[in-house]
Parts: sequence; structure tokens; C-alpha cells
Amino acid sequence: MVDETNISCVKGVGTEIAKKLALLGVVSVGDLIGNYPRRYDDYSTVTSIKLIKPGPVTIQAVIKDVKGRYVRRGMHITEAVASDSTDSVRIVWFNQPYRASSIKLGEQYYISGQFQLSRQRFAIMNPSAELVSSFPINTARIVPIYREVKGISSRQIRRILREVLPVISSQSETLPEWLIEKEDLMSRSAALRAIHFPRDTEELEAARQRLGFEEVLELSLASLLNKYELLQDKAVSIPFNTGCAQAFVRSLPFELTNGQRLIAYQLFQDMSKTQPMNRLLEGDVGSGKTVVAVMAAVMAISDGYQVALMAPTELLARQHAETIRRLLTPIDQEKTIAVLTSGQKLKQKEAVYARIASGEAQFVIGTHALIQDAVKLPNLGLAIVDEQHRFGVEQRKALMAKAGHMPHLLSLTATPIPRSLALTLYGEMDVSILDEKPAGRQPVRTKVCSPNSKEQLYEEIEKELQSGRQLFVVCPLITESTNLRAKSAEQVYKDLSETVFKAWRVGLLHGKQKADEKGTIMKQFVDHELDILVSTTVIEVGVDVPNASVMLIEAADRFGLAQIHQLRGRVGRGKHKGYCYLMMSDSSAPPERLRALERSNDGFRLAELDLELRGPGAMYGTMQHGQLDLRIAKLTDMRLIASARQSAQLLIDRQTELSEYPILFDRITRLRAVTNLN
Repeated sequence: MVDETNISCVKGVGTEIAKKLALLGVVSVGDLIGNYPRRYDDYSTVTSIKLIKPGPVTIQAVIKDVKGRYVRRGMHITEAVASDSTDSVRIVWFNQPYRASSIKLGEQYYISGQFQLSRQRFAIMNPSAELVSSFPINTARIVPIYREVKGISSRQIRRILREVLPVISSQSETLPEWLIEKEDLMSRSAALRAIHFPRDTEELEAARQRLGFEEVLELSLASLLNKYELLQDKAVSIPFNTGCAQAFVRSLPFELTNGQRLIAYQLFQDMSKTQPMNRLLEGDVGSGKTVVAVMAAVMAISDGYQVALMAPTELLARQHAETIRRLLTPIDQEKTIAVLTSGQKLKQKEAVYARIASGEAQFVIGTHALIQDAVKLPNLGLAIVDEQHRFGVEQRKALMAKAGHMPHLLSLTATPIPRSLALTLYGEMDVSILDEKPAGRQPVRTKVCSPNSKEQLYEEIEKELQSGRQLFVVCPLITESTNLRAKSAEQVYKDLSETVFKAWRVGLLHGKQKADEKGTIMKQFVDHELDILVSTTVIEVGVDVPNASVMLIEAADRFGLAQIHQLRGRVGRGKHKGYCYLMMSDSSAPPERLRALERSNDGFRLAELDLELRGPGAMYGTMQHGQLDLRIAKLTDMRLIASARQSAQLLIDRQTELSEYPILFDRITRLRAVTNLN
């Protein structure tokens, strides 16, 4: 099992250091070993002084002429000269007064740091220096860099890890021997040693392969085991009603895309079985997921079952209700809709509870309020969860448990994920991808702007407003922050309403407002009683205002690529061309992700780039479960992902007794609890 020895038992770790390590999530020796480096600095090549060039360097030299002094404002400088058989070089340390007394003159040192220009002279600046040995930890090697907190540096973490190397070397294996041989993987203990103290780049890559493979294998096993368990449950069979489907399609004021038709048919086929549907419908912004979901809902309702749609916010729940009412009105089923949110008054809620319990309300739309004990859904046939990664597992389980049987589940997400990756992230679900935009949907023109060009930009926006269009202004903060140089929504609202756009009607929307206030403001914007809406990212998903043609994102460099793509999906949703302006925090060069948004409106292509830019990282986006974050495996390493998935299936097919591998079994059990949808 993982070593649970308290970290304070390690040599050199006292009570204070243990407290600081706890801030990094390191409480035990096992936690320390599992605290992988964020990145590495390669100082493994030892170069003679005569041959060093500007940049990262490592030399082996004798240090002499060490002098320390205080200069202006209390800054301390330590200067020394290092020499080898070829030449000498100046060394400078800032604010490290202990250096002068700690250096052993005449001894051989490894010195690793940046060789750069300082006061018109080249020097090695702020280097690590340690006596030459067979196992240096800060110099003359590929040096691991860890996440730090105040009072704990990477240097200290490396020193503590050096103390537990014997424990690392004795770590037990977690995978079957036949699988290790089949995949040509290094042992777990060797991989853990190499991830912290790699001898060379080849060994580091082999360690990443082993540990990354195991990460994806664990997730794949958890997903597959959940899927097989779900198949044991029984759901109600909702037969495909051709006439019902045709009547709904005829009532629509637009033509369905081929993609929408195909996925709707997949849903109908799934729902006709007694095995519970567990499907993820993934589609880019504006691809028409809601219509497909409503088609499935109409099929369930026509057969006498209830449908529950759960949205992450009250604003989005009400938006869904309005959209669904419009879709159902022509076929006279809008009267079956009920909306339930936490913002409603008690009497309103009680009335809705009664309608749901009696079965009168067949299509129930709401937020987390749907899973309250007071809500009885006696005949739930289909559960639809919008933006499913925003919900905890227990919440989804509670929604499903209300029926007394397993309802069919349709999860929706507007976060584009490449298909091969989606199969790994959502392995317990069948995945449908809607990547075809409805006819007439124009791409949003996106432009990165410097603060220096703001006046010209405001003139362009003014023209759109004069043409009767509306403007979203998105800010990263609600109020001003002393830590971040970014304008807040409150400040931008004040500036725009009092100066730049004082002739226009400006509203302010953010997450700290009460539900009623947010609903009122959003309705005013939808009804064009406001021309400009200054907001935080509360409008990121789902809000539909066809007349809004322009979006200005303040401090866009503080947003992620995927988030901006979601945000700009709020404009250009009607017959008017959409514009999205990405305002930089300052006049520095824009990051690559912003340039990519200028070039492409394809969410799936941008998702690929986002994965490349982020490297290893969070797989479920904003989901609250950190257990689903990849620490080693790269999401773009499709070969590793495919190999790990195949191996997971092979382990199940061979009926491998996973409990024989306690660490692997424990990890899978915890992952199943996080990803399980039943």
C-alpha cells in the first residue's frame, strides 16, 4: 500500500516544514512520492568555463574570492569567482548572505544557473552550487521543479525526497507482470525514482510513459466497470413513435441538420431498450443540442413518462424553459412544463411539487432544486443533465434515484473534446458528437485588440448599437482586486454607463446578485430594454439573445481558450453577423491561444490546440473532483491513451482479480465513486 508514514518523521522535516508541506497536500511519505514535478530544468550537461554560452549552464569548478556586501535598500550581493582548468567566471547571488560562509574554498563544486549579462559583464546569476558527488540533487542533472508555497522551495522538496529514496526504491508493483512486459513499461519503483531524479531525458520519458499509462488505465478501468455495472440495471422501454417524431419535426420553424437527425435516431434506439441509456451529446456552441434533447423528451412524454432537465444555474434553467416552451407550443405540449429553482418562493415551490408528484408536470426543468427530498418524480423516464461536468456525482445519483428505477440519461456538454479523447474521459458513456452547424449560422469574427486602440474599437461598436444591435461586455472580476491588474465588471459598468456609452442603456450582471435580480436584468437584455450588458462569465453557457451581435471581453489574456470560445458563442446567434473583440490587459504581445481564436471558429480544432497548450491537466474542466486531473499523461498522446484503454478492456476480459493489486484497486475504487453516474 501507499506509505502513510507522517512526513514529519523524515529527517530534516520538523513541525513547521510539515505544516507548510500540508498546504501542498503532502501529509505522508506517500503524498510526497506522489507529488510529481511541474516541470524540469535541464542542467545535466557539464561544460568547461571556456565554452559556456549565454543561457542555462553547468560547470564543475573551484570557488574562490567570495565576498558579500549590502547595497541600496538592504539588498545583499554575494560575488565569487569560479575557476576550472580552462578559464574563470564571475558568480553573483542576490539576497543570500549565507553563501559567503557556506562555500568551502578550494573544493570542487557543481554550479548550475543562468549565464547572462549583469552590469555590462557576464556572470552566472543566482546559481545552485553543491559539492561534486555521485548524486547531486540541485545541479549537474535534469532538475525537477515542484509547486511551491511560501516557506517551501523546490530545493527543500528535492532534499526531502533524497531522504526517502530508499522508500521510493521499495515501492510495490501495481500492474500485472504480463501487462508490464506487453507494454514494455519500466517498473513502478524505477518510474517513481526517475520522475523525481531522472538520470537523462530517455529515462524521464520512460518514467512518464509508465506513470501516464497507469493514470489512463485507472480511469479507463473505472469507467468500464461503471459501464458494465450500469448494464445490469433495468430501465423502462420507450418505444419509437414515428408519428410523434414526424409531427415534432414538422412543427419546427427550421430544418434539422443531418447530424441532428442521426443523433436523435440514436437516442430513440437507446430509449427503446430496457438497458438504461447513458449517452453524452457533445456539440460546439450553436450546434443545436437542445432541439435534439427535446426530441428525446417528447418521445418519453408521448409514452406517458416524465422528463427532468437539470441545468447548472437558475438563469440557464429559465432560458431552457423559454426555449422548450417555444419548441413545444406548436404541438400543444407546453402546458406540461414546470420550472423549479431554489430562487422561487415557498408557495411557488409547493405548487410545483404538487404538479410533479401528480404527474401533471411531465417536463420538469430546474437546477439543484430538482434533487431536494420534497421533489417526487414517480414516473421519471428520462433525465437530461446540461453541462454535466458542473455537477457532483451524488447530485446526479439523487436525481436518478427518485424514479425508483434507472431512468435513461442524456448528458449535454458544449465543451468540444476530440472523439478519441472523449471515449477516455467519458468511458462509461456512449458518445455522440454534433459537429455540424445549422444552416445560416455565420462564424463570429474575432479580433485581438490592444488597449491603445480602444477609442477606435468603441467607434465600431457604436455603429452596431446604432443599427439596433446589442453588446455583451465580459469581465474577469466582479469587483476591483489589488492582486490582479484587470478591470472589474463594476468598474467597467461605471465607466461605460457614465462616459463612453452614456447615451445607451447599460446593465450589470454578476454571480453575487440575487436570483430574482439576475433574472430581471437578463430578461431586460433579452427584451432589448438594455442595449449593453456588462457581465462576468455567468453568461458563458446557454444564454440566448439573437439580437446581441457584439461581445467585448476585457482582459482576454486572463481567460482560457475554451472559455473564450464558449463566451463568443453568445453572439451571432440570430440573422446578424457576430463580432468578438478580445481586449488585452496591456499592450504586450497576445498569447497564441488568442491568435488561434482569430483564425478559427471550429471548437474541436481549438480543443486540440487547447490540449497541446495545457499539456497534462484537468480532464473534466470545471468539475470539482481533482481526482480526475492527469498529472503525467498528456491528453494529446493518443497512442498512449488508446493503448491504456485496450489494456483496461483486456484486464476485464481476462477477469483479472484487481484486488490482488491493492494500490491500483484503491485508486480505481475512488475513481469509480467520482465518475459513477448510477
